[in-house]
Amino acid sequence: MNSITSCQLASRNLLRFPAEWEKHEATWIAWPSNQTDWPGKFEQIKWVYAEIVRSLVESERVEIICQDKAQQEEATNCLKAHGVSLKQIRFHIQKTNRSWLRDSAPTGIYYKNSPAWVQWRFNAWAKYDDYKLDSEVPKLVAKQSKRELIQSRILGSDIPFVCEGGAIDGNGEGVLLVTEECFLSDVQCRNPGFTKKDYLKAFGSSLGIEKLIWLKAGIVGDDTHGHIDDVARFIGPKSVMLAYEDDVSSDNHSASMENLSRLNLASDARGNSFQVVLLPMPKPVYFEEQRLPASYANFYIANDVVLVPTFNDSKDRLALNIIAQAFPAKSIIGIHSTDLVLGLGTIHCLTQQQPAAPTH
Repeated sequence: MNSITSCQLASRNLLRFPAEWEKHEATWIAWPSNQTDWPGKFEQIKWVYAEIVRSLVESERVEIICQDKAQQEEATNCLKAHGVSLKQIRFHIQKTNRSWLRDSAPTGIYYKNSPAWVQWRFNAWAKYDDYKLDSEVPKLVAKQSKRELIQSRILGSDIPFVCEGGAIDGNGEGVLLVTEECFLSDVQCRNPGFTKKDYLKAFGSSLGIEKLIWLKAGIVGDDTHGHIDDVARFIGPKSVMLAYEDDVSSDNHSASMENLSRLNLASDARGNSFQVVLLPMPKPVYFEEQRLPASYANFYIANDVVLVPTFNDSKDRLALNIIAQAFPAKSIIGIHSTDLVLGLGTIHCLTQQQPAAPTH
């Protein structure tokens, strides 16, 4: 497919960022290959991926990126051993550095009412030097899906716009959730010198966004510095689910209170307020004294199911019930993620939805 830049788009009306609960054609994942992401747990992670795929194939097609034919065979054997039907699976061969496709893969949009992709500049969260292979993933996804790939650019320049899919969450009606910690922090500045107005312009030209809702921060242990998909998620055009820590002794409590306050004062592009649903947080999860980003908010909304990370925690059932109330027409499936979160991400971080073509 041809590649164009966001600066070439004449109007926001040409673009729309669909909500995650809108119809998918497929879900993209990359079979795990970087053993350093899960030290001492890598073999177990393959079985977690198999469980995720088993839950998704009943809902939609799953596109799996493998490093080579040998890994494709390994993945196939693992899936078969797990009782997964291969009818709804397509494999693609391309080397990657890591398997966190929420951030390295392109973001699905509608361009002129047709499905397309936006490619952000990906720099491995300004943490790793080895991300060249991941930077090529959007081209593969666009080619295999036969969809336009829009190169996001800072308005009025040829400078690539740095963003990751886990840093944004949309309601499908022009509103985006983001955090100041992620986009405005001096610790990890994605786009130096950018103001909130600059970000609104950039997301407007790339996703058709009309309004940004700025929360304060993400959760403790998130090495991406404040990705929104661990803290707040749209569950409807006018409903937001917030990971909230009510324990005043917790490191997450202060940011939770501030985020809740901001959401209670927020409105959509037409001035309508949002319903805020509180989601509990699990007890802290550690590995060798490192705090890991365990959050129930890192769920993934597929066509017929919602996959929710669980952590052998007493609040697992409460979180599953709250999410089930938000999505009564979907099956809610808990995925054991105590090992998975060792990679500093869980279910939403490793998936990327491919929006379906409009039916009208």
